[in-house]
Amino acid sequence: MLTLALGLTFLILTIYWSFRDWRRAVKAVFFILVIDGAFRKWFLPQASEFIYFFKDFVLFGAYLRYYLYPRPDEPRYQIPNSFVNILIVLASAWCIFQASNPHLGSFLVGILGLKSYLFYIPLIWMMPYLFRSEEELYIFLRNHLCLLIPVGILGIVQFFSPINSPINQYIPGRNEPIATFGFAGSQNVRITGTFSYLNSYQGYLSACFGLLIPIVGYPKTKKWQLIIYMIVFFIALNAFMTGSRTPIFASIVFLIGYFGIRIIKKPEQLILLASRLITFLIFTIPIFWIGFRQVIDSFWLRLSTNEDIGNRVGLGFVGPFDLISATGLDGFGVGATHAGTLSFQLALGLPISPPLPLEIEPEMGRVALELGPIGMMLWYGMRVWIIVALFRTFTQLKRPFLRDLALAGALIHSVLFINQMVFHNTFGLYYWFYTGFLFLLPWLEQVENWRSQQQSYAQWYAQQALDGPDPSHG
Repeated sequence: MLTLALGLTFLILTIYWSFRDWRRAVKAVFFILVIDGAFRKWFLPQASEFIYFFKDFVLFGAYLRYYLYPRPDEPRYQIPNSFVNILIVLASAWCIFQASNPHLGSFLVGILGLKSYLFYIPLIWMMPYLFRSEEELYIFLRNHLCLLIPVGILGIVQFFSPINSPINQYIPGRNEPIATFGFAGSQNVRITGTFSYLNSYQGYLSACFGLLIPIVGYPKTKKWQLIIYMIVFFIALNAFMTGSRTPIFASIVFLIGYFGIRIIKKPEQLILLASRLITFLIFTIPIFWIGFRQVIDSFWLRLSTNEDIGNRVGLGFVGPFDLISATGLDGFGVGATHAGTLSFQLALGLPISPPLPLEIEPEMGRVALELGPIGMMLWYGMRVWIIVALFRTFTQLKRPFLRDLALAGALIHSVLFINQMVFHNTFGLYYWFYTGFLFLLPWLEQVENWRSQQQSYAQWYAQQALDGPDPSHG
């Protein structure tokens, strides 16, 4: 009873803290996202479930302040009546309808499912007022990416530590074997960093890579240039140390699309981009080859002995359409395939849902099972149009950094289209953060253009004051 009371008190204080300053709370969520896995694994494993939802409580307090109890002196962003927002509303409405699906056994299970699908969506309409200038956005992204340095160092320690080392454990009590890769007799752990599981870490690396590349081209001091290149090194090395092909292939495809499109738009940038890339490779390839040869060899062995990539990609796109016979026009309800549904039902004494006709791992198949064909078309139609809208935003923006971020958002959404988003506790937040660029980046460009105009007027009036009155008008 005392534990419950302390937990509720801490929950109320957390929501109140985030309610006081919603901007601070939203930015803190991205910090909590990086460190909460460490607390779940090493420091407070007994509070693992509460910590899992902690960032959501912080975000909930920010939602309350921004949407329901805004300060009188703080305007709210006027949500545009755009096609993207219409699709988001339609897809969300179908998800809410599926939350009451009788197959779930209880509407509370539907609430758990709705959290996975919809909870982070309101963030996208807060972002135009989350950052007051382009520089503030840059500083936030730069500081957030700096977390990759300590996390990356931890990843290196994990890779070279014994498999049974406490630093390589997952959340206690799950009885999940530690994933390894490499040669027989010299297996290495597939690192997780500060995150609870391998899947969470690779989603984090992929999301941060998309934010990092535009930062590389932003004008900065030599000190920050060195720090950014360090971050690029750690994110690349840790991606190989995960033993996962997704962040590596996603990064390669991202870079081809990013630099290919930029060169098409501005061919004169080819020399500058090539010089930066060659400089980075000159310094990093020897380090990889001499200091981390074991990492490259282990990853290459995993890559060369697993030839299922084409089948997995094809199954991700085509497989869901084979499920229509199992779902009919209706699905089994949001939350039906959620990994925590059974534990949630047992903890609250809810009726246990009947077993699904089949189990499937790719997210598109799970969404098809939960939402049915109608819901699947709405959900993925929305996601396709978000990609189109981000590319359109890229073509319309004029400020280089903002354009690069829009392009990065479009490419990350495209490259990781069949990757987990709904059921990914890490990437799901970043997905909607990237989506928020649709509203944030055009708004920031307007703000910066207005400031430039004001500065021009101020300089003109100052010059007039120095020159004195025009004699011709005397």
